Amino acid sequence: MLYASARDWRRTAHKRVLFFGMSGLGKTHVSNMLREAGGWFHYSIDYRIGTRYMGEYIADNAKAEAMKVPFLRELLLSDSIYIGSNLSFDNLTPVSAYLGRPGDPSRGGLAIGDYRRRQEQFRHAEIYALLDTDYFIDRAERLYGYPHFVCDTGGSICEWVEAENPDDPVLSELARRTLMIWIKGDEAHTAELIRRFDKAPKPMSYQPEFLTRVWNEYLRENKCEEDEVDPDAFVRWTYAKALAHRQPRYEAMARNWGVTVTADQVAAIRDEGDFDDLVAEALERRAHP
Repeated sequence: MLYASARDWRRTAHKRVLFFGMSGLGKTHVSNMLREAGGWFHYSIDYRIGTRYMGEYIADNAKAEAMKVPFLRELLLSDSIYIGSNLSFDNLTPVSAYLGRPGDPSRGGLAIGDYRRRQEQFRHAEIYALLDTDYFIDRAERLYGYPHFVCDTGGSICEWVEAENPDDPVLSELARRTLMIWIKGDEAHTAELIRRFDKAPKPMSYQPEFLTRVWNEYLRENKCEEDEVDPDAFVRWTYAKALAHRQPRYEAMARNWGVTVTADQVAAIRDEGDFDDLVAEALERRAHP
């Protein structure tokens, strides 16, 4: 553990934390609050993925769609227009749009082979972005003079690591430089996340073994072929299963590599002082369970 006790946390001149947990429970909210307080560098894993590791995939996909339109094709081939993604901390839609959803192409679905390829691209991109944390910690202090650092991870971090392995290369590197903090939701939060997702389903990234299992189950239960799958229906059907799949993986990450706070506690944070207190209490609980 980077900070062995609440006392170490309160006395350090360099606070470095990493948030993990399901999307929608407050990771980006508290990261933005700390950045706005001053003194904190905010490193967004999803933003890094979209700009550094998947930027060309995203742009090329948009260009491929534009090439299907004769008017735009002519302008692209003559270098008369430029197509790129307008990615920001608050707008990560280009990444989600590229990931897409599998199923019927007439309803916006991807062939499952293409979908798996994009999922694998995202897996590599997220691992690389996570391992860049060390570089950005040093860069934030050396270049910009920030004493504190917060890493805001995506919900899929748990899919690519083995939390029970003390030599896991990603977790070992992250724990060496940051205090890993799980933002844990309860049953009410889970129900609300499912309700929100059902209203506006969004693409997700899945562990390959999990994707294979749920894809085959969906085809079997709905007695349909791959190109007959309703893309939105599939991701809605899969979402609750993905939450259940990820929960024990998050728990193992927190148990072996970090500390736990609740989504309600995070929602109650009003300033940097509240955050310092919350982390100190989490470290105290870990030291004296």
